[in-house]
Amino acid sequence: MREIVHIQAGQAGNQVGAKFWEVIAQEHEIDPDGHFDVAGNVLEPGRVVGKNAETLLENIGVYFTEASGNRYVPRAIMMDLEPSVVDTINSSRYGTLFKPDNIVKGSSGAGNNWAKGHYTEGAEIIDQALDVTRKEAEDCDCLQGFQVCHSLGGGTGSGMGTLLISKLREEYPDRIMMSFPIFPSPKVSDVVVEPYNATLSIHQLVENADEVMVIDNEALYDICYKTLKLEQPTFGDLNHLVSAVMGGITCCLRFPGQLNSDLRKLGVNLIPFPRLHFFTIGFAPLTSRAGSNYRKVTVPDLTQQIFSPSNVFAGCDPRNGRYLTASAIFRGKVSTQAVEEEMQKVQAKNSAYFVEWIPNSIKTTVCNVPQKVPGTDMSATFIGNNTAIASVFERISEQFSAMFRRKAFLHWYTGEGMDEMEFTEAESNENDLIAEYHQYQDATAHDDDEFNDEDDELLG
Repeated sequence: MREIVHIQAGQAGNQVGAKFWEVIAQEHEIDPDGHFDVAGNVLEPGRVVGKNAETLLENIGVYFTEASGNRYVPRAIMMDLEPSVVDTINSSRYGTLFKPDNIVKGSSGAGNNWAKGHYTEGAEIIDQALDVTRKEAEDCDCLQGFQVCHSLGGGTGSGMGTLLISKLREEYPDRIMMSFPIFPSPKVSDVVVEPYNATLSIHQLVENADEVMVIDNEALYDICYKTLKLEQPTFGDLNHLVSAVMGGITCCLRFPGQLNSDLRKLGVNLIPFPRLHFFTIGFAPLTSRAGSNYRKVTVPDLTQQIFSPSNVFAGCDPRNGRYLTASAIFRGKVSTQAVEEEMQKVQAKNSAYFVEWIPNSIKTTVCNVPQKVPGTDMSATFIGNNTAIASVFERISEQFSAMFRRKAFLHWYTGEGMDEMEFTEAESNENDLIAEYHQYQDATAHDDDEFNDEDDELLG
């Protein structure tokens, strides 16, 4: 079994994470108290019998540890520099599911200041968070990696989240580090100093994360409003979308499948160059409640939807860039032949949107167990490495330089012991990343003259 340790930091990270655990618990038929209990599945001391029971418990250890009294406890660590959000989760319906020792909270808050989360307030409780994480990692038989939920706009998720990522990277250099950051979006700006916090965080994620799934609130609002036809989407609705994708990405580790995938396979197949590990993600089927009775979900239907620009969870249009690589994860009673045929059709039909120097750039995965939603027999999760993601960084970079040129708000950061050089470094790293994406977007299969010249020298 390849276990994953889940970490959530800050307000956004904790709210997304709490929703994710609800979805995962329901998929494995675990009640809010942590007991495996479902009609038709009978638990006898020491053995499980009944329909689906073996399937549901087969790889449950990927996310849950088994405690005494037939209880399953999430392998999750909650961190925040203020107690309010964590306390809210604790008093919620699924609050008793979580291990109280795995909650690390401060009292003062980071005040939307990256430096407070990374250097001062966060540094005070980071050792406690590392101890808890280390304990969870040591309980694993074969640790696959870490997944971190956090936002990049505030102080705790961005500052302390990236601090923990960099510390874990030092300690577990050979494990996969996967991040689900909520990026700032142009229309939904919650924090004035977002561009600073985000740029400083991106600088860390480029260096220390292996796979980054870019999510932004504006794209999620658009999906809720236009596709799901929700008049006034709440954060709960947005978090539900994110948790569906998170469950989809790891379903192959948790359930049996015809064609398996895991975090490491994803990384190997999707990252052509080490710095380009920022992915756009999507999910299908997305239909309004009223419309769901009027359509039958098929593989071509799912394929068309996951590649549709309106389905992307990040504020960029994949049509403005090109896919370096992509991965499609199908769940349910799906024929692998149908999946392969659809992927070939997509690449043949939209060849302009795929770089030609990576010939078969779509990885496919098929998991037999469908998503736990009534009436949904099939679903698909999409992960794409598209050069259009550069537009997200460009937007943040423009806002950053507009403020940084005038040194606006800088005293809050320098007051916590930061140096202006760090801002300059972070900005240039972000600009290098943007340039790299543009370079590979414009590269063609015939850009190898320089390599040929070198070969001729070697032969000559």
